[in-house]
Amino acid sequence: MPASTRSTARRGLAALAALPLLALAATACGYGSQAKDDTANVAAKGAKIDGLDTVKIGYFGNLTHATALVGNQKGFVQKELGGTQAQYATFNAGPSEIEALNSKSIDIGWIGPSPAINGYTKSNGKNLRIIGGSASGGVKLVVDPDKIKTLDDVKGKKIATPQLGNTQDVAFLNWIGEQGWKVDAESGQGDVSVVRTDNKVTPDAYKSGSIDGAWVPEPTASKLVAEGGKVLLDEADLWPDKKFVITNIIVSQSFLKEHPKVVEAVLRGSVKTNAWISANPDEAKTAANAQLKTDTGKALPAEVLDPAWKSIRMTDDPLASTLNTEAEHAVKAGLLEKPDLSGIYDLTLLNKVLAAEGKSTVDDSGLGVEQAK
Repeated sequence: MPASTRSTARRGLAALAALPLLALAATACGYGSQAKDDTANVAAKGAKIDGLDTVKIGYFGNLTHATALVGNQKGFVQKELGGTQAQYATFNAGPSEIEALNSKSIDIGWIGPSPAINGYTKSNGKNLRIIGGSASGGVKLVVDPDKIKTLDDVKGKKIATPQLGNTQDVAFLNWIGEQGWKVDAESGQGDVSVVRTDNKVTPDAYKSGSIDGAWVPEPTASKLVAEGGKVLLDEADLWPDKKFVITNIIVSQSFLKEHPKVVEAVLRGSVKTNAWISANPDEAKTAANAQLKTDTGKALPAEVLDPAWKSIRMTDDPLASTLNTEAEHAVKAGLLEKPDLSGIYDLTLLNKVLAAEGKSTVDDSGLGVEQAK
């Protein structure tokens, strides 16, 4: 890609990150509308942690944020917070959640890797830390089986991704490059037409024939399958051990410094939520869908919910090495200057919680705050 085009693509990505209120759909790390505020489903009881009245927590109304959905619905996070009330805000947008974190409208958030990387680098490493993992997987290439029968058939077709520079867009551009095909990252034109499409309308675009397939997260992938699409590729198959970060937990650096006990309580709630999900998958699925209905006004039908749920893995491990790889893919695509991610992780409190729960601690892949000092 020419240097001028790379520069333009990077400016385009920066512009996207600066526009938090674009009316796009809820995706694992997509971008879109402003937040909806709500308090936890369970009332605060007991002593306040550090005397703090509330902790403001953000997440997306999406299955890849199931830890937050279930943790809210079942009250696991609130239980750990005692008398400090969890106040939730649901987002459709990576940039809007980062903006909320920067403006202190939220303190802690569940978010995808690309917004976390962009937010960290654009603040020169001053605004956030990744403090825990949440989910892996749940991204698929779904195609029209009448038009695309093999991976080679993707060449020359119109394939949707959620938005220029989002996590799925970067992954698809990287996969295209590995096939030896050429696509201009900014325009999406080339050997494959990459059509940036709101996940909310992607199923309709597929039904109308305006796209031939999509590289998308759940539950959009399963919605396409319900419309007759076929899963041609599960992105998990492209990663070592079939694991890659799709959702992690961030906190503002100022809140982490001022209220570490509150952050630890939220992380403890997250770890206990993930353990409960693992032990009670069917009940957890129902709880996540119930919270989705509360947050978005609409529950998922079984034909979408069931396969989508099966493809997502909850994890306390933020899978740091895969975040670094995703950043490298964005650089290769010309969408990001090579970032300095040293210090993006602080897993001290998470590892404290994991050790107390008798679980294995996790690694920051050399990107921890200790190495940045």
